[in-house]
Amino acid sequence: MRRRERDRWAGGGRPPWVLLVPALTGLAFLVLPLAGLLVRAPWSTLGTRLGEPQVLEALRLSMVSATLATGVCLLLGVPLAWMLARVPFPGARLVRALVTVPLVLPPVVGGVALLLVLGRRGLAGAWLDSAFGITLPFSTAGVVLAETFVAMPFLVISVEGALRAADSRYEEAAATLGATRWTTFRRVTLPLVAPGIAAGAILCWARALGEFGATITFAGNFPGRTQTMPLAVYLALETDPQAAIVLSLVLLAVSVVVLAALRDRWVSTS
Repeated sequence: MRRRERDRWAGGGRPPWVLLVPALTGLAFLVLPLAGLLVRAPWSTLGTRLGEPQVLEALRLSMVSATLATGVCLLLGVPLAWMLARVPFPGARLVRALVTVPLVLPPVVGGVALLLVLGRRGLAGAWLDSAFGITLPFSTAGVVLAETFVAMPFLVISVEGALRAADSRYEEAAATLGATRWTTFRRVTLPLVAPGIAAGAILCWARALGEFGATITFAGNFPGRTQTMPLAVYLALETDPQAAIVLSLVLLAVSVVVLAALRDRWVSTS
């Protein structure tokens, strides 16, 4: 049906102006700010600015923390997605809703919530501090936790969707042949949903890389320790706008790469 409609419009049908005008206006609204960023970029000094210590430190910290957060999301999110997709239990809808709350929750609120739980006087943070001397807020570990909190729903949703779309007959066949549930999950389920896991991990990494609100609230903005690229952009706007543009270009380039990596998955489902 969709293909026939596209073919009809491609065959010479003119779209109504009442739809075309707002569509083009919306496109311009989304594209022009990005074009402005490219136009105002200091291209002649871009290489030099990318080599500045504060820029390199923010880049390094962002890459490391986003990668670690993605690893934590994979470790915890894939089993969680499997449970939501394969294990029927009372309250599954409520659990699924709670898992997706960080998608709509303001990131600053997420940072406050993390402080109340993992802060030095938090529900679990006080125990971690007194028993093990572990202090998570305003540390690099705090950055990873904040990014994990906001990014994990992207992975869970992607993997759960892949699990629900996968043919469960392969898992049933493995079970009839005597495979344990762990063996079936490792040798059958994971290969079946590998594209979904990859797509979710890419989205998760990109979301973690661009996280701002929860990070600055829970981890602070300390250069070399918690100052990621989004935080460096915010700080540079007041002191060095050109550096802010350079860091923004890096984040824009990452976004484009992520979209290109996920293009085949989106096209195949349209």
